Amino acid sequence: MVNFKEEISKLIAEQIQDLTAEEILSMIEVPQDAKMGDYAFPCFKLAKTLRKAPPLIARGIADAIRGNAMFEKVEQVNAYVNMFISREEFVGDVVSAVLTEKEEYGKSNVGGGKTVIVEYSSPNIAKPFHIGHIRSTVIGNSINKIYSALGYNVIRINHLGDYGTQFGKMICAYRHWGNKEDVINEPIKTLLSYYTKFHEEAESHPELNDEAREIFTKLEHGEPEEVELWQWFRDESLKEFSRVYKMLGIEFDSYNGESFYSDKMPRFVKELEEKGLLEESQGAHVVNLEKYGLGVALITKSDGSTLYITRDIAAAVYRKETYDFYKNIYVVASQQNLHFQQWIQILELMGYEWARDCVHVPFGLVSLEDGTMSTRHGRVVFLEDVLNRAVEQTREIIKEKGVATDNIDETAKQVGIGAVIFNELSNNRIKDYVFSWDKVLDFNGETGPYVQYTYARCASVLRNAGAEAVAKAEQADAVKASYLTGESAFQLARLLYKLPEVIREAGEKYEPSIVTRHIVDIAQSFNRFYHDEHILVDNEEEKTAKLALVLSAKTAIRNGLALLGMDAPERM
Repeated sequence: MVNFKEEISKLIAEQIQDLTAEEILSMIEVPQDAKMGDYAFPCFKLAKTLRKAPPLIARGIADAIRGNAMFEKVEQVNAYVNMFISREEFVGDVVSAVLTEKEEYGKSNVGGGKTVIVEYSSPNIAKPFHIGHIRSTVIGNSINKIYSALGYNVIRINHLGDYGTQFGKMICAYRHWGNKEDVINEPIKTLLSYYTKFHEEAESHPELNDEAREIFTKLEHGEPEEVELWQWFRDESLKEFSRVYKMLGIEFDSYNGESFYSDKMPRFVKELEEKGLLEESQGAHVVNLEKYGLGVALITKSDGSTLYITRDIAAAVYRKETYDFYKNIYVVASQQNLHFQQWIQILELMGYEWARDCVHVPFGLVSLEDGTMSTRHGRVVFLEDVLNRAVEQTREIIKEKGVATDNIDETAKQVGIGAVIFNELSNNRIKDYVFSWDKVLDFNGETGPYVQYTYARCASVLRNAGAEAVAKAEQADAVKASYLTGESAFQLARLLYKLPEVIREAGEKYEPSIVTRHIVDIAQSFNRFYHDEHILVDNEEEKTAKLALVLSAKTAIRNGLALLGMDAPERM
């Protein structure tokens, strides 16, 4: 596909000897008002070197490049050269690129095969996989897909919370009030009830906390009975988590959680000590980061037990030694900002040159309409319940509207779960939001179902055209773009053209919502084209061209939805 901005910069560089094509490229603008052209070149900076007034320079450049076939027209407006790309050439080039590249359209090899680790989801074992986990899970999965599309080799890690004092509490509660059958029947909900009961009882019986600490110490030392219970809780939890991941279509390359690093931490505690970074404080060991404005980081407690920061240091070094990553991305809530700043600073002080290749991608928090979620008090909304309810409600809507679909259950799943994912990825990730059933399951407006419906509308147009007409439209050299110069066709092509750039920007900013917003724009633009133009016309050449644009829009929407982790139903 032609990079029109680059071609323009080369053209202007022939007229200006004092600037390189790269310098000119950085100066070219895309006007917000389409009346000012598709591209604009400001001439203010050239006044000093060329010793002319900027409007005169702009006029000279405009006169020199006006005859190029790439342009429909070129205008000088004050100090700007405003350039209007030939619609026929532009739309023809875009449609040809999409038809040729198909599911590869939008992808690039920016990453050159370099390894990027994305750590996401990471729920706590024996605790609910609740609506709060959806953020890390779907944002991380989308970042994984975006980086894969950019040509990186992505390693997907689910750093399970499968270690820590909460397991002492869980085992303690199970021994006091639990039974095996209940855990087998409903693992997470049962274990949550035990955890909640532990905290209720501990308020009047504080000695339970001491008992829980003793149990965790035994677990750390590998006592068989404690290890067996811990392993059982872990296995049962993973069965439940896997069910949710399957619904979301999410897979991981590694489930190495906190417990995996339990035997690797002494090496780094010793290293911190040898490098003079460790200080004693009331029996505990810390790294003082006050001079960096990051406070004091606790490395080991007074009883010698380690903390998250110690395990994260061990995990980062293990990943570098194992995968030799280019980037090590952590999709973790903004609540942990200080934690990540501290341990990345510690890695740097330890002499690890790659410390700043570790990137924390924070996101805002989810709260319930009646307040904050609390596992400790049993106030949670299970993610599996949200997904199931979304699917069920979608099934009812499909029945009510009499939608013709090959498989109502499959379509309900694609649209219902897609609605939840899209709702999650539609806003900037850093924003906090309140979880609302009404909003998640509202299928009107700029929503996942709207985009999926637009995709299905494209599919419907193509089915109505017939296999022979579609096969002809798929041949890029058979498309006469002169039939695609209307305003709605051109604006749709502009959005399709921008998709590869949008994907790159989303990767650079770790921001899936950039893709989400863009495919909404494509869907809205296609619907305007569908409304403005009669597609299945008698003129065969015109019909072929318009079907080629429909195919291109359908492909771009499908590719965009795939980057969000969503399916695209053919009928809806």
